[in-house]
Amino acid sequence: MRVVIAGSSGLIGTALVASLRGKGHDVARLVRRAPAGPDEYQWDPPHGSLDERALRGTDAVVNLCGVGIGDKRWSGSYKQAIRDSRITPTEVLADACAAQSVPTLINASGVNFYGDTGDRVVDESAPVGSGFLAEVCRDWENATSAASSAGVRTITLRSGVVLSQRGGMLDKLRPLYLLALGGRLGSGRQYFPWISLDDEIGAIVHGIEHDAVSGPVNMVGPAPVTNAQFNSAMSRAVHRPAPWIVPGIVLRAGIGEFAQEAILTGPRAIPTVLEDTGYVFAHNTVGEALRAAVGR
Repeated sequence: MRVVIAGSSGLIGTALVASLRGKGHDVARLVRRAPAGPDEYQWDPPHGSLDERALRGTDAVVNLCGVGIGDKRWSGSYKQAIRDSRITPTEVLADACAAQSVPTLINASGVNFYGDTGDRVVDESAPVGSGFLAEVCRDWENATSAASSAGVRTITLRSGVVLSQRGGMLDKLRPLYLLALGGRLGSGRQYFPWISLDDEIGAIVHGIEHDAVSGPVNMVGPAPVTNAQFNSAMSRAVHRPAPWIVPGIVLRAGIGEFAQEAILTGPRAIPTVLEDTGYVFAHNTVGEALRAAVGR
C-alpha cells in the first residue's frame, strides 16, 4: 500500500514511517521545507497548498500534525497555535483526499475529546466534554468532514499519553523518577489515559490495513489507571521510591490552565473499537508498557 504521512518527523511519525516500511508499504512524507528526496512532497497548510503529485495513487493519508499541547504555557497566542496547527492542516488534507478519492484518511485527535469524566467509563460513543482541549478535539475531528462526506473512510485517533523514553512525557519524567523525585499529582484519583508507543503505531497500522475500522478510535491501553496507579507502576519500573505529592494548587500556579485540563483531570477511556476489530495489544497494562519503555 502507498501511505502518505503528514507530521512524520515527531515521535509517532518517525516510528510509524519505520514500521510501515518494515512491513513493505510505500511511504511518502509531506514536508514544509524543500523536498530532500523522492519520498517527500512539499505543502504549505496555512496557504492551502499541496503538491498535486503527493496523493496520486495513495491508499491512505495519515495526518499527525499539531504543536505539543504541553510544550509552552497556555497564553492566548499559544492556544490559538494549538488550534490552528491541527485544524488548518486537517482541512487541507480532507479537501485533497475528497478531490482525489483517496480511500482512507487517518487523522490525529485526542482522548481529551471527552473532558473530565471522573470514574465514568467512556468508549467511542460518548459525547464531547467541556473545556478548551475538548473543544479543540471536536473541531479537529469536524475538520475531516469534507473527506467523510465524499465517502473517504475516515478514522480519528483519540490518543492518550504515548509512553516512550524516546520522547514525549515519559522522556521528561524518567530522570526525575530515577532520582526518586517522582510522585502523585494532585489527588491521584484522576484517570491517566495511556498507550505504549508500540501500540500507538500498531493500532494506526491496524487502521490502515483493516477496512472495518472507521470513525473515532480510542487509542488507549485496555486497562485504565489513575495517576496514583501510574505513579506506583513507574516507581516499580525504575526501582526507585516515588513518595512525593504535588498539590493541585501548585500545579495550577506553575503550569496554569494546562494543569487543570491535562494533568489534574482525565477520562477513563477504553479501546472498544480496537478490541472489537481484532487488534491485539502488545502491552495490556501500564506496568508492561513502562517496563518495556524504561525498565532497568
